[in-house]
Amino acid sequence: MYKPSDSKMTPLRVIISLDVEEEGLFSGRYAPAGCSVCNVKLLPRLAPLSQELGFPLTLFCAHTVFSSAEARPVLAWMRDQCGAEIAAHLHHWSTPPLTESSISGPPVRTHLLPQHLLRQRLHTLLDAGRDFQSAPLTSFRMGRWDLKTQLLPLLAEAGITLDSSICPLRAHVDGADHFLAPADPYWPREIPGRTLLEAPITQIPLHSSLARLWYALFPHPSPRLDRFHFWATLSANPVWHSAHIMRLASRLHFSRGGKVLSLFWHSSEMLPGASPHIPDQEAADALLQKIYSFLCWLKKHFHVQGVTAAQLRAEAHELHFDERPQGRGDW
Repeated sequence: MYKPSDSKMTPLRVIISLDVEEEGLFSGRYAPAGCSVCNVKLLPRLAPLSQELGFPLTLFCAHTVFSSAEARPVLAWMRDQCGAEIAAHLHHWSTPPLTESSISGPPVRTHLLPQHLLRQRLHTLLDAGRDFQSAPLTSFRMGRWDLKTQLLPLLAEAGITLDSSICPLRAHVDGADHFLAPADPYWPREIPGRTLLEAPITQIPLHSSLARLWYALFPHPSPRLDRFHFWATLSANPVWHSAHIMRLASRLHFSRGGKVLSLFWHSSEMLPGASPHIPDQEAADALLQKIYSFLCWLKKHFHVQGVTAAQLRAEAHELHFDERPQGRGDW
C-alpha cells in the first residue's frame, strides 16, 4: 500500500483531463459548423477537485470551444482560479479550413486526410489556442483517439511536447491500433531526442498476459478484438467504470509499477441529456460525486500528486520513463 505519510516515496502523479468539445458527438453527428458548446459553462462545477483536493485539470479544447465567445471566459476562469491547463483537442471535421459542406456519419480517419490539410487544421487549432492563451499550447489530444505513428512528427513540428491521444486496449477498424500500447507514459521512438512524451489514458488488463493472448487470437483491428475493452479492461475513467473498478484499476496499476494515473471524461458528459450515460440532472450530479469521492479515496490510500499534462512533461526526464518498444499493436 502506498502510504501518504512516507515522504521518501515518489508520489503517484495523477492527471485529470477533459475533452472540452461541442455537443452532438454521442448522437453520431459530426457537424462541421454551427456546433453548440453550452456544456462548457458547467466546468466551474469541477472547481472543488482543484481548490479543495489539489488536482488541477487539463482541458483539451476543440476549435469550436476556442471560437465561442461564451466559452472563452469560462476557460479563463478555470485557468486563473483553478490552475487548469488549456490544451489542444483536434476535431478535424469541425476545424477550418473546411472542405465538406456536410458530414453524415463518422468523419474520415485522420491518417487518410491529405497531409497538407491536416497540417492546416492543426495550425488553425493551435493558433486559436494561442490567441486565447497568449502563449503556445504544448499538450495535445487527437479526437476519436485517432492518432497513428506517421502523425507524431506533425505534432512535434508544431511545438507539441506531450501527446495524450493513446487509449490502450483499443483497436479501431480502419483506424488506430493502440491495443498493446503501455499504460504509463513513454517516449515514442519516432521522435528523436525525447522531445515528445506520450501520456496514455490509464487502461490495464485484468492480467498482464491476457491482452497479448487476446491480441494473438485476433491480431487485426476488429469488433472482436475491441470487445476486450468491455470485459477484461480496468481504468479509473468515471463514465466507463464503477467506483469499485476505478479503485481496483488504481491499485493494480501501481502494483505493476505505474508512475502516472491518467483519467478522463468529456465535458458534454456533464450536461444532462447530452450523452447516453447522463440522461438527467440526477445522473450528472452522481457523476461529479463519484469523481470527488474517488479522488478522496485516492488521497487517503496513496501518496499522490495532482499534475497537469504540462507539469508532467516538465518532470518527465526526472521520472525516467522508458522508450516505447517496437512491436505490433502500437498504432
